[in-house]
Amino acid sequence: MGRAFEFRKERKFKRWAKMAVQFTRLGKEIAIAVKEGGPNPEANSRLRTAIQNAKAVNMPKDRIEAAIKRASDKDAKGYEEHVYEGYGPHGVPILIETATDNTNRTVANIRSYFSKAGGTLGKTGSLDFIFQRKSIFRFNVQDTVDLEELELELIDGGLEELYVEADEEGNDVVVAQTSFEDFGNMQRLLEEKGIEIKSAKLERIALTNTEVSEEDAAEVLKLIDKIEEDDDVQAVYHNMA
Repeated sequence: MGRAFEFRKERKFKRWAKMAVQFTRLGKEIAIAVKEGGPNPEANSRLRTAIQNAKAVNMPKDRIEAAIKRASDKDAKGYEEHVYEGYGPHGVPILIETATDNTNRTVANIRSYFSKAGGTLGKTGSLDFIFQRKSIFRFNVQDTVDLEELELELIDGGLEELYVEADEEGNDVVVAQTSFEDFGNMQRLLEEKGIEIKSAKLERIALTNTEVSEEDAAEVLKLIDKIEEDDDVQAVYHNMA
């Protein structure tokens, strides 16, 4: 059928694989939220956020409902959240967020990834001076909305920065950043203003950057790709420029 067909097929498989990983991670986030605050999203802000994020990546409604139902079962397994920090090849700091039902397996795997890549796994908190946890909200607004005026209105929610970025499809999306502590305040304010939140996440923002060559960066990214393939891993952060 030709090279063009093979290229499209490869891209489609990669997209499906990425979606499968996203769905698995969001399913865990939903499960953790249900165990933490119950199955009612109206009374559970973390679950409400997890559902919003799931819808943002087109996770099927029946799959979301199934995840909530499974987690509501008192005998359902729970997940523990752990953060691992270390230095990859060429001294690049890497921070990993995980959700696991077997901590021993997870830490052994993470340590193995670092060791085989020539890196080292550090102690919890060792990268606090490099990464700062921030609340990141992404949403769409009508073209008629004045972003400068919206920025003033969102200050009451703890707004630190408001800017526009392109999503994976190349469409503009508005991003509001607050401190970790103001997550709930901003979420409530956006909901009160009738703004539909596309995604709401706690992300790690690098305060400093590590400069590496293109060749060295390829080695670091190879390690990051390996880590991200692990089913227990929820997110990976680095500070390469």
